[in-house]
Amino acid sequence: MSRARRQGASKPAISLSMVESGREVRLVAVRAGRGLAQHLADMGFVPGGEIRVVSNNVVGPLVVLVKGSRLVIGRGMAHKIMVE
Repeated sequence: MSRARRQGASKPAISLSMVESGREVRLVAVRAGRGLAQHLADMGFVPGGEIRVVSNNVVGPLVVLVKGSRLVIGRGMAHKIMVE
């Protein structure tokens, strides 16, 4: 059994690009360089923050709700945002 499971972690992190429309998730990490990580933090993507996926059509950008703001982010950027 992995250490995370022994310590009571609920489920493994997945990329935001894999989350279905209508779901709400919690950001656990941003796997990106310093510049992109800072840009995302400036937009409200911070560890522990709640993200609601408004629209994810499997191709093209995602529409998400972060801290009351509706944002459109590219799929490549969404791949770097890890959530649970």
